[in-house]
Amino acid sequence: MKKTTIYKFFIGIAIVCLVIAFVMWRSGNAVQAGPFLVAFFTALAIGFRGFTLLKGYSYSLMIFAAVTLAMYYPANFIEFQGFNLALLITPLIQLIMFGMGTSMSVKDFVGVVKTPRSVMIGVVCQFTIMPVLGFTLANLSGFAPEIAAGIILIGCSPSGMASNVMSYLAKANLALSITITSVTTLLAPLMTPLLMKFLAGAFIEIDILDMMWDIIKMVIIPIGAGLLFNKLLHGKMKWLDEAMPLVSMFGIAFIIVIITAAGRESLLSIGLLLILLVLIHNICGYFLGYWGGRLFKMSERDCRTIAIEVGMQNGGLASGIAKEMGKIATVGLAAAVFGPLMNITGSVLASYWHRKTPKDEQPTDLPIT
Repeated sequence: MKKTTIYKFFIGIAIVCLVIAFVMWRSGNAVQAGPFLVAFFTALAIGFRGFTLLKGYSYSLMIFAAVTLAMYYPANFIEFQGFNLALLITPLIQLIMFGMGTSMSVKDFVGVVKTPRSVMIGVVCQFTIMPVLGFTLANLSGFAPEIAAGIILIGCSPSGMASNVMSYLAKANLALSITITSVTTLLAPLMTPLLMKFLAGAFIEIDILDMMWDIIKMVIIPIGAGLLFNKLLHGKMKWLDEAMPLVSMFGIAFIIVIITAAGRESLLSIGLLLILLVLIHNICGYFLGYWGGRLFKMSERDCRTIAIEVGMQNGGLASGIAKEMGKIATVGLAAAVFGPLMNITGSVLASYWHRKTPKDEQPTDLPIT
């Protein structure tokens, strides 16, 4: 059997599972539909792996499968033999950030010197557009204060490595993307607590110093260790270089599942509206980021970069902050929803731009002389 036939077979299984789940849902057996919905997302994720245009969505579909599992069987993802699984969130984020550090080097910061204007524009857009959008949406949402504060928190958590991947796929300026991600990540211990105090202080109590330390221990120390590891052992442990992206993907998925299970009741009551607001937040970030670059007459590639850097936030960091605040089931909800959605919208946007050569790079017809 050819590989493509196998992948099509899994897509067929996915369709059958979706039909069964729909019939069960309509007949009032929504609880029994859970395993079929999980099987639908899982089979579809496997099926998509066989098609170039769809391959990038497999990871997001697996997250949807895991989230569905957490919604139907939350108890399995809250405690395991008396151990509170939420305690794993901070170590997982530290591991993810260590992996980010191992993929970085001092060269990633050279771009600040080479293109200071572009980096400055990107950093300013990052720390203004999404926080203000989050504040606006939080005030319009009508949600409980802690859930509303979570929308602001995801807006104040600067982009991670996912934006670099999407910038590469979108034919954007990858070097600029990596530099902006590096700079905003290092500024996060200062900027995120200050923005949260200013914008979310009316919703929940914010201790700036505590939040600064939380971000330092979750982000700066692990990234510093990763940079040192990369400097001393780069290329000497190839198995680790290959494993870290997979570990990061698993870690992010597991964090989202834990938050989903903990906040299940809130998601059941406000889920659709929260998804809508998070989607608006994400898409407006792309739009305003792109036109922010256009406002400063940046090149098409740089505008794409700013759009992706602004629109894609660090859901893992936001989740970790919510956990350290002891509000994972409320403040952490927006981050849990934002992560999977931004991967899908980011993939769609990157695929669209990948097929379109930047206008300022297209060859022009010269007059014949």
